[in-house]
This record gives sequence, C-alpha cells and structure tokens, in this order.
Amino acid sequence: MTSLIALHARLVRRVSALVPDALLLLIARLGIAGVFFLSGRTKVDGLIHITDSTYELFRTEYALPLVPPEIAAVAATWSEHVFSILLVLGLFTRFSALALFTMTLVIEVFVYPDAWPTHLSWAAILLPLMARGGGVWSIDALLGRRAAMA
Repeated sequence: MTSLIALHARLVRRVSALVPDALLLLIARLGIAGVFFLSGRTKVDGLIHITDSTYELFRTEYALPLVPPEIAAVAATWSEHVFSILLVLGLFTRFSALALFTMTLVIEVFVYPDAWPTHLSWAAILLPLMARGGGVWSIDALLGRRAAMA
C-alpha cells in the first residue's frame, strides 16, 4: 500500500512539474477573456460603437434594478472589452478578474438565474485569478520584478 501511495505522489509531482501554475493562470486568463471579449463584440459595430439593439436588449431582457439601461449597456460593453484585454496582457489581473466576477454575479442574480452552471464555470476561472493574480507570465509580474529592483 505504501508503494502505491509513493507511486501516486511521484506521478503527481511529475505532472505538476510539467504543468506550472504560470501556464494554468495564462490559460485561465486567455479562456475567460475570450468569453467576455466575444460577448462584448456582439454589442458593437466597428471598433466600439454600441448598437441600438444593445440598448434595446438592456431595456428589455437585461433590465437591471437601479441602473438605467443606457448606463448599464455602456458599462457592460466597455467592461467586457477593457477587462478582457487587461486579462490577456496580465495587467491589473486581480482587479480585472474581480470586475468580471462582479459582472457574472449581476448576470446570475438579475438576468439569467437559471444559467448558474455557466456562471459557476466562469467563477471557477475568475476566482484563482483574483486570488493568485496573472502568474509569472504576466505584465503584473514583470512590473512587480521591476519594482523589487528599484
């Protein structure tokens, strides 16, 4: 039994060495950024001109309490674009992940409460980014190293 446990421990160490945290965090950043960025692109024409249909969507289907639809449409569209780009770069990773996590919570609670499996999967990707940051393969890490040298 001890040899089986030792074999398992060796296997886990080898797999962990092959898949560094930096790679996992990079894949998380790129994956969730893709989800939100592509969603943002459905709301615009051209570079970032918010479409009339987007405003209508926020007036009807996405209607939020306390936030006027015109403000919600602009905030959501810009957030999906800006925070996704920041995640790809690994710049302000924790803040960007927190912003998209908050957006996910709002969508879950006020817009699509039955879509909790999708929203839970988004949260599962965003939470490690909030807790660990962008990893060593990020601009955040580069800036942190430069600050440590100064």
